[in-house]
Amino acid sequence: MKNCYIHIPFCEKICSYCDFCKMYYNEKFVNEYLEALDREIFDIYRGEKLETIYIGGGTPSCLNLEQLKRLFETLKMLKRSNDCEVTIECNFESVTYEKLDLFKSFGVNRISFGIESISKKNLDFLERDADLENIKDIVCYCKKIGISNINVDLMYALPGESLDDVEKDLEFINSLDVSHVSTYSLIIEEHTKLSINGVENISEDIDSSMYEVICSFMKSHGYKHYEISNFCKEGYESRHNLCYWNNASYYGFGLGASGYIDNRRYSNTRSINKYLDGEYIVDEEILDDHLMMEYEVILNLRKSEGISLDKFYDKYGVDFDNVYDYSFLVNNGLLIKEKNNLFIPEDKWYISNEIIVKLLEGEKYE
Repeated sequence: MKNCYIHIPFCEKICSYCDFCKMYYNEKFVNEYLEALDREIFDIYRGEKLETIYIGGGTPSCLNLEQLKRLFETLKMLKRSNDCEVTIECNFESVTYEKLDLFKSFGVNRISFGIESISKKNLDFLERDADLENIKDIVCYCKKIGISNINVDLMYALPGESLDDVEKDLEFINSLDVSHVSTYSLIIEEHTKLSINGVENISEDIDSSMYEVICSFMKSHGYKHYEISNFCKEGYESRHNLCYWNNASYYGFGLGASGYIDNRRYSNTRSINKYLDGEYIVDEEILDDHLMMEYEVILNLRKSEGISLDKFYDKYGVDFDNVYDYSFLVNNGLLIKEKNNLFIPEDKWYISNEIIVKLLEGEKYE
């Protein structure tokens, strides 16, 4: 166990598209939550030295300075490797120089910011805000204090959005000179404000065109396209997210968090009252070899390097070729086998889900 996710569910504002476990900031609830989080980690953490810690949300940066100090005091419980990647998610509206200094003092070395778009029309639709000068100042200050590993999020495929809108977002993000960019096509999830208001997803043709524009732009500006939705400067892959895509184990602490320990995937409750009472896990799935290999395929094929057939054998004690018949996919250019790796070619990433389904349908392992 080398990885850990920690969920902070509080937000000052609820975005129209968000279906994550979240609630409005309330000082009393935050203080009680941090005490419960401390108890959960104390009860479950087994003392391993961690290589990645990811603090997500919600909006962790909406906590005040004293609450953030309390959070990081709890996280001292977690042992870290010498080069542990410690990430925290922030919104530009709630982060301050003082909070950034605090992050730095507690060992945060990677920050993920949500920009989503710089278009006023898009921001209003998403119920987000953006002060472009403030964004530039905060990114500059992060670099100044030595937190140079910075991710920003871009959202696209919004109703009424044009290719020109996407290109303007990309130009602004490129001007920030950050090390990592995550891109998300808008999906209307149930129970979000957008779903309740009857908003529908745009056509796949427009979505696909926007994805192609993003991929071409990012690569032409020095970013490596190492995962379907993620781009980085050389050496700045998200090590924490790679743990998910490599189907590695990780702790999940906090309200609504998910984890993967040994052969067990679990989800924590989304009920704040149950969580505060110490009722953490609400659902779990025990995986047999069959399911673990399916997860391996689904997650590994999101990466540009795909599945290492050698690592697959080391992990499961069986040859990949004895589990799946993928000859049809290779013969039709939907999969490539090279240097004992099996991967989806980049020009087929947009239809990766269909390719993965076809691969799993060719299963012959019992």
